[in-house]
Amino acid sequence: MTTNTLLLLLLLSILIAGGLSFFQYIYKAKNKSKIGWFLAFLRFLSIFGLLLLLINPILTKNTLETIKTPLPIVVDNSSSISFLNANEKAVELYKKIQSNSALQEKFDVQSYQFSDDFEPTETFDFKGTQTNIDVVAKNLKSIYKNAIYPTVLITDGNQTSGNDYVYSFNAVNKVYPVIVGDTTTFLDFKINQLNVNKYAFHKNKFPVEAFLHYSGTKSVTADFIISQGNSVFSKQSITFSPSKKTATVSVLLPADKIGLQVFKASISSKEKEKNTYNNTKNFAVEVIDQKTNIAIVSAINHPDLGALKRAIESNVQRKVTIVKPNEIKTLQDFSVLILYQPTTEFKTVFESNKGAGINTFIITGNNTDFNFLNQQQDNLNFKMSGQKEDYLSVFNAQFNLFAADNIGFENLPPLQNAFGTVTTKGAVSVLLSSKIRTIDTNAPLLAFAENQGRRAAYLLGENSWKWRLQTHVNNQSFEKYDIFMDKIIQFLASNNSKKSLVVGHESFYNSGEPIEITAQYFNKNYEFDEKARLTIAVTNTKTKQTKNYDLLKGNNSYKVNLDGLKAGPYAFTVKELNSKTTYSSSFEILDFDIEKQFVNPDVEKLTQLATQTQGKAYFSDQIDVLIKTLLENEEYKAIQKNSVTKTPLIDWIWLLVLISILLAIEWFVRKYNGLL
Repeated sequence: MTTNTLLLLLLLSILIAGGLSFFQYIYKAKNKSKIGWFLAFLRFLSIFGLLLLLINPILTKNTLETIKTPLPIVVDNSSSISFLNANEKAVELYKKIQSNSALQEKFDVQSYQFSDDFEPTETFDFKGTQTNIDVVAKNLKSIYKNAIYPTVLITDGNQTSGNDYVYSFNAVNKVYPVIVGDTTTFLDFKINQLNVNKYAFHKNKFPVEAFLHYSGTKSVTADFIISQGNSVFSKQSITFSPSKKTATVSVLLPADKIGLQVFKASISSKEKEKNTYNNTKNFAVEVIDQKTNIAIVSAINHPDLGALKRAIESNVQRKVTIVKPNEIKTLQDFSVLILYQPTTEFKTVFESNKGAGINTFIITGNNTDFNFLNQQQDNLNFKMSGQKEDYLSVFNAQFNLFAADNIGFENLPPLQNAFGTVTTKGAVSVLLSSKIRTIDTNAPLLAFAENQGRRAAYLLGENSWKWRLQTHVNNQSFEKYDIFMDKIIQFLASNNSKKSLVVGHESFYNSGEPIEITAQYFNKNYEFDEKARLTIAVTNTKTKQTKNYDLLKGNNSYKVNLDGLKAGPYAFTVKELNSKTTYSSSFEILDFDIEKQFVNPDVEKLTQLATQTQGKAYFSDQIDVLIKTLLENEEYKAIQKNSVTKTPLIDWIWLLVLISILLAIEWFVRKYNGLL
C-alpha cells in the first residue's frame, strides 16, 4: 500500500467517522448539549478505530543497536596451574582484564574456563584432571561464527589431551596467550612416555620403550630402573648434557607370571630436583597363557582377506593364517575356521570339520557355490541367481548373543552377493539384515547360529574391506571395526553356554582416564532385559572402603562411570537385584597424574600459537601492555546496526482494548443520562 493511498483512506475514515457521529448525536439531537458533543467524540473515536483496523496499516519502527566485538577471556582451570603455584596469579590476571572499564566499553567481554571441557564461568577452582586447549578452539569457532574477534588465553600451555592446538584456532582471529607459571629453567628428569602392549604371552618377553627428557644446564648421569615390588628387572645409566636432553631406552622384560602384572619405571640421580613426581610411571601388562589361532581358508585372492587378518590380529591374543583349501593339513591347530567364498574345493575341509567340530565363519560372495553350501550346512537355505546385487545393512538392536554396538552400519558401503532368496532354518540370530537400496529384504546379512555346542557365523557378501576403510574415514581409527570383528571371533572361539549377566571392563586403568563398566542382563529366553535393576559394589582391597553405584540403562546395555576413584587395586561385584544374579571381578587403577608432569609452562608452543594467529604472547607482568594493545587495535570497532520492525496494526491488541473502552464509556454515559 502506497503512502498516498494510505493518506486517502485515513482522510476518508475521518470523514466517515465524523459524519456518522455528527449525524447521530448532533444533527438528530433535539437539545444540543455538551453531553451530545462528548458522546459524538466517543463515537467518532470508536468508529475511526474500527476503520483503522479494516485499513490495517503497517507500523514501521527503526531501532539503532550497537554491537561490540566479543572478547572471550579463557582461563585454564586444570590442576597443573595450581601445581605450578600459578592459580592466584591466574585469577588476578583474569580480574584485571575482566574489570577494565575501557575494555568493557570497547568489547563485549565474556568469561570461560577449560580443562577437559569448555564452559562459561567467572569462578575457577583449578581442579581439572586434563588440559585440552583444542576444545577451546572448537567451541569458540562454534560460538562466534563468521565474527572477527581477539581471544585472551590465560594458561601454562601444557596440553595433556586433544589435537595440537597451535593450528586448531582460526588463523584470522588473533590469540593473545597470557603465560602463567615460573619460566625459570630447573634441573629436572622426566619420563615423557612409556610404550608397552597391554598383553603379553606367558614365558615370552615383551618390549618396553621409554622416552626420557632432561632439563638443565650441566652434564649429569641418571639411572633408569624398571622394578616390580622389591625385584629390579632392568637398570641402566644414562648420561645427559645441555646438548643431549633426550634419550630412548628399550627393554625386554620376562612374562613369567600369569595375570595382571604391575611394574614401576623410574629415573633418578644424585642431583636435587624441584619436581620428582614426573620421575616415576607405573604400567601394567596382562600376561596370558594362550593364543587363539584362526585359519582363513580361501581359494581366491581378495582384499577382504588382508582386512580380516589385520582386524583380527589387532587383538594380540589372535593369530591368523591364510591358507588354500587343499593346503590345510590338520584342523586341530585352529580354534576358528573362516571359510571365504566356499566352493567344491572346500569339500575336504567341511568333511574333516564334521569330526573336528571347529566353529566356522562362512563369508559368501560372487564366487560362492551356493548349491554346494546348501549341502554342507543346515542353518541357511540359499536360492540364488547368477545376477549380482549390492546389499546395504540394517542393524538389529534386539540382537542378544553377545554385546554388539552399532558402528554406523546403515552408512557403510554395500556388500556384493548373488541376487536371490535367503531363508533361515532353526535357531538363527540375525545381527544385520539386508536392504536393496531403500527396500528391506528381511533376509540376513550377518547371522549367527548355535546348535548342540557348535557355533557358526555367516556374512553374506564380499567387500567388507570397505567397511573397515569407511570406519577409519568416519572415526580416524580402525578401532571400532576391529573391536566389532574381535567380538565375532570371541563368540566363535568359545563354546561356553550363554550367561544371563555379561559384564565388560578393563583389567587396569590409569588415573584420570574414564573408568566405565558395562553390563547386559538377559532373561530366560536370552532376550535383553530392559527392566533389570543392576548395582555395583566397588571395594578398595587395601583400605576396604566400599562404594555402591547403580548402573544406568543405555543403548542395549547398562553403564556406570567410576571416575573419581583413587589409585589402587579394586574388587567389584555387579548384581541384578530381581534375580540375585552376580558377577565378580577386579581391576587396578595405576597412580599417574598427568597434570603433575610439568615444571614450566610451554612458552614455545604458546608463542607458536600467537604467531600462527598473528597475535602475541605475553607474560604475567606484561598484562598492562596487553590491555593497551587491545584498546589501540583499530580492527575491533563497535558496529551500529539498524533494526527495522514492521508490525500490522491489526496485531496491536491495545487498539482493540481502547475501542472496547470507548464503546463501554459511551454506553454508560447514555445509560446515566437516560438516552437509551
